[in-house]
Amino acid sequence: MNPRNPTPALLALALGYFSLGTISLAVVGLNAPIGKSLEVAPASVGLLVTVFALTFAVGAPTAPALLRRMDRKKVLLLGLALLTVGGGLSAVAPDYTTMTLTRVLGAVGAAIFGPASSAAGAAIVGPERRHRALATVFAGMTAASVLGVPLASFLGSTMSWRPALLGVSALSALALVLVAVLVPDLPAGEPPTAQAYRAALRTPGALPTVTTTLLFMAAQFTVYGVAGAYLAARFDASAGMVSGTLMAFGVVGVLGNALAPRISEKLGGTRTITVSLVGLGAALALLVVTPKAAVAGLLLFAGWAFFSQMYQAPQQARLIAVLPAHPALILALNASALYLGMSLGSLIGSTFLPSVGATLMPGLALLMLIAAAGAHVLSGRGTKTPAAPAPAEQPVPAPSNS
Repeated sequence: MNPRNPTPALLALALGYFSLGTISLAVVGLNAPIGKSLEVAPASVGLLVTVFALTFAVGAPTAPALLRRMDRKKVLLLGLALLTVGGGLSAVAPDYTTMTLTRVLGAVGAAIFGPASSAAGAAIVGPERRHRALATVFAGMTAASVLGVPLASFLGSTMSWRPALLGVSALSALALVLVAVLVPDLPAGEPPTAQAYRAALRTPGALPTVTTTLLFMAAQFTVYGVAGAYLAARFDASAGMVSGTLMAFGVVGVLGNALAPRISEKLGGTRTITVSLVGLGAALALLVVTPKAAVAGLLLFAGWAFFSQMYQAPQQARLIAVLPAHPALILALNASALYLGMSLGSLIGSTFLPSVGATLMPGLALLMLIAAAGAHVLSGRGTKTPAAPAPAEQPVPAPSNS
C-alpha cells in the first residue's frame, strides 16, 4: 500500500524507534545513579546495554519466523507492547538481576518492532522516496541520542533514574497508540525461512555489507557504551558536562542523519558510507591524542556523531537494492548485526576500560573501524547497487511477518 500522504505513518514509526533507542541506551547516561542505587560497578551497568543488544541481535532474525501467522501491523503493535512493559518494569526493578531480566523483555519487543518498522517505512512509499522514508524512520533512533539519552541523564542526576525510565516507557505506549491509528495495513508476503536467510547472505555483497554494520557499531560502542564513565575518566567531565556532551552528540547526529539522503543522492550510497567511516575514524584517532579538556571531548563527540549518523539510511537502502524481493528479511539481518555490534562494543568497553584506561579506549575502537572499512570495500566489490532507488511501478512490499 502506498498512502497518498505517508508522513504521519512514518513519524509514528519514528516515535516507536525513538522510544526503542532511548530504552536501549538510557542506561548510558544513567550509569552513575543506577550503579549507586543497585550497588553495582559502572562496568556492570554498561553490561545492561550488552544484554539488551545481544537479545535484540538474536531476536531480530528469529521473530519473523516465529510470528509468521501474525499480520504485519499486529507484529508492530506486539513489539511496542513488549517494549513498553519491559521499560516500565526496568524503572521499578528492585535489584540488578531483576533489571537485567526486564531488559531482556524490552529487547525482545525491540527486536520485533525495529526491523518491522524499517520494512514498513520502505513499503508505504514509492521506490524513489525510499531513502528519505528510511531516514525518517531511523531518525527516531538518532533523536533518542539528542533528546532521550541526554534527558534521561539529566533526570537521573537531578531527580532519579526511575522516573526517567518510566517516562520513556510512557513514550513507547504513545507510539503504540499512534502506530495503531496511523500506519496502514500492508500487503502480506512470504514468511522468511532459514533457507531464505541463508540465500540472502549468499547474495553478492550482502554478507560483507551486514558485517560492515556489525563492526561499525562495535567500534562506536566500545566508547559510547560506557560514555559516562569514559568522559569522566578521560576529560574529568562532571555529570552536567556528560549530559551536555551527549546532547551535543545527538544534535549533530540528527543533522548528519537529515543530510544523509541528500549526500547519498549526490555521492551514491557506497561513497557516503565511505565518508562516514573516514570521518568517524578521524574523530576516534583525535580522541586518543587530544588534550584532557572537557570541551575537547564535547567537540570530538559532536564530530563523531555527524559522520556516524550518515551511515544508517544509505546502508539500509543499499541492502534493499541488494535484495529487493525481501527487504524486511535483509533489514532484519542488518538490525541483528547492528545490535550485535552494540553488544560486542559495550562488552569490550566495559571489560577493558578499567585495565586499558580511558585514553587508549578509542584506539581499540579504531581497530574495529578499520576492519569495518575492509568489509565495506569487499561489499563494493561484491555487488553494484544503484546510488538511489531504481524506478519501479510499485513499492516493494515487506514480508508479512517482519
